[in-house]
Amino acid sequence: MLDSLPDTLPGDEILALNSAQSDIHTERTYDYNGWTFTLPPGVFKPGDTSRIVHDRLLDGTIPVTGRSYAAMGVGLGVEAVIAGTLGAREVYAVDVHPDSVAAAAGHYARIVGDRSDTVFRPLVSNLFEEFPDSARLDVVTFNPPAVSKRTSDDPTVVRNVCVGAEIVLRFFDQIVTRDLLAPDGEIHLIVSNTAELKRIVAHAVDAGFRPVVLHRQTWEGDNCQAYLFKLIRHDAV
Repeated sequence: MLDSLPDTLPGDEILALNSAQSDIHTERTYDYNGWTFTLPPGVFKPGDTSRIVHDRLLDGTIPVTGRSYAAMGVGLGVEAVIAGTLGAREVYAVDVHPDSVAAAAGHYARIVGDRSDTVFRPLVSNLFEEFPDSARLDVVTFNPPAVSKRTSDDPTVVRNVCVGAEIVLRFFDQIVTRDLLAPDGEIHLIVSNTAELKRIVAHAVDAGFRPVVLHRQTWEGDNCQAYLFKLIRHDAV
């Protein structure tokens, strides 16, 4: 698997791909699946890689019905809304940014509402630090801000885009150390070659996970390649 993955893009290409002026400090809207989401300043607006995750949740490629699900870096809450609509047993809407968790909770309440078969758990947390020890997750999704090159001096942009590979390494380490994944649990991680892709996947393998590529996305006009991985523990194979 590692040999088949692309090397990290050169720094100038990464900067070119992330050179658009950010409007993250303004109020915006986002439409998906007939739903309209309002984004307060500071809340990340989903891009192309986020929509890959959204689409795979909606079409059942990432199965959440009746399962305990954690949307990591939930942002405005699209993943949580999809999971609630599809009848997940439990939905953790997790972000390090309190305003994002509040936005996700508001969208969930408005679009999904109360469901007798779903427990909604909005959680402000740096990765899994605030998760209860009793949590056992069947499905986790994560589109990490793992771009390897610092693309901005704005800390809000950095938080949403270019923290780097270390956040993903800690993600896997915490899952293993805390034993947060159910026996047949699965992680769905999307990472592109704007990040240290090979390093991230190698760390996941070393942590005991087997990666499978569910989707590979390219775009005309640049060399970016994004991969949606499904990762399960070796002992669950």
